[in-house]
Amino acid sequence: MSDILLVHGSCHGAWCWRDLIPALQELGHSPRAIDLPSHGDDTTPVNAVTLDSYADAVLAASTPDTVVVGHSMGGFAIGAAAQKDPSAMARLIYLCAYVPAAGLSLAEMRKQAPSQPLMPAVRLAPDGKSFTLDPAMTEALFYHDCPPDVAGFAAPRLCAQAVAPTIKPLPNTARADAMPRSYIRCMDDRTIPPAYQVTMTKDWPSADVHEMACGHSPFFTDPAGLARIIDDIIPR
Repeated sequence: MSDILLVHGSCHGAWCWRDLIPALQELGHSPRAIDLPSHGDDTTPVNAVTLDSYADAVLAASTPDTVVVGHSMGGFAIGAAAQKDPSAMARLIYLCAYVPAAGLSLAEMRKQAPSQPLMPAVRLAPDGKSFTLDPAMTEALFYHDCPPDVAGFAAPRLCAQAVAPTIKPLPNTARADAMPRSYIRCMDDRTIPPAYQVTMTKDWPSADVHEMACGHSPFFTDPAGLARIIDDIIPR
């Protein structure tokens, strides 16, 4: 049995793991999900959020025995946490996520991808410090291959996303990069291009890279299949 901490991506919250948590429990694990600052039930003002506060939230919820899973933007949060204190967790699993690269912000990494499918849906706040997503576009971006109820469940729960964590680079990622880590690519992802997921992991050992034939939300599309991959990754 492993302690597994689940960290969501942009505009989401702990709620997005509703189907994966029981699937992991069925395999004997103890999964937990957190709301990053200003997401879900967390009351932090969106304009007060930083990449450091994301990292601190992950560290506060982690133990040296915890396997930390980060989805999408959550990859930057868990990478920043591991860089800050790698002793606070046992392993990182990036789920169709951004893996921090030294000196590059998430926004800069997004621009390196062959396309930026999320950007047409972004609606920047007047002060430029946060953004929301056009609700007419979120199903196609995030949930196109999910069960019919998912878009209706998720849409009212999507929240504003702080810009600050996405434009803050990590000057050094050496400690996070040295952690035991795995990546799960989603090969029909319509948010982070699968080709860029391949680029981010091209130098990783093949045993540490896994693939799912699904879109950006495998925790809704195939929670049982995702749980099995996570279970296979975790050392016995």
